[in-house]
Amino acid sequence: MARRHSQVDEAEINLTPMLDVVFIMLIFFIVTTSFVKEAGIDVSRPQAATAEQKPKANIMIAITESGQIYMQKREIDLRAVRANVERARAENPEGSVVIIADKGSKTGILVEVMDQVKLAGVDEISVAAQKPPQ
Repeated sequence: MARRHSQVDEAEINLTPMLDVVFIMLIFFIVTTSFVKEAGIDVSRPQAATAEQKPKANIMIAITESGQIYMQKREIDLRAVRANVERARAENPEGSVVIIADKGSKTGILVEVMDQVKLAGVDEISVAAQKPPQ
């Protein structure tokens, strides 16, 4: 009589293809996501009837009522605005600059910040405002 060896086949699920798909989807979502860089603080923007939204604004600079300047969620000195804008432009050459000045801030600081941004080589500068309630 011939002996038969019975082998118990254990069912295994191969997770490698599923992990490949998950990693490809993760890479896709990371690449296609646009990251918004905030200025770092909330300011009370002035109202303007002609205010419009800028979709490609990547470099945000905020000026508080007391004259503090914020960029990328940290306070910077006026003399450091140019270097920070140049660094941000190196990361994204197509981005524009939006200055969010508090309605109680001094115009002189706004002009000085705009001057530093121009010296950094940015031609498109916008000053943020909000539409009045209708």
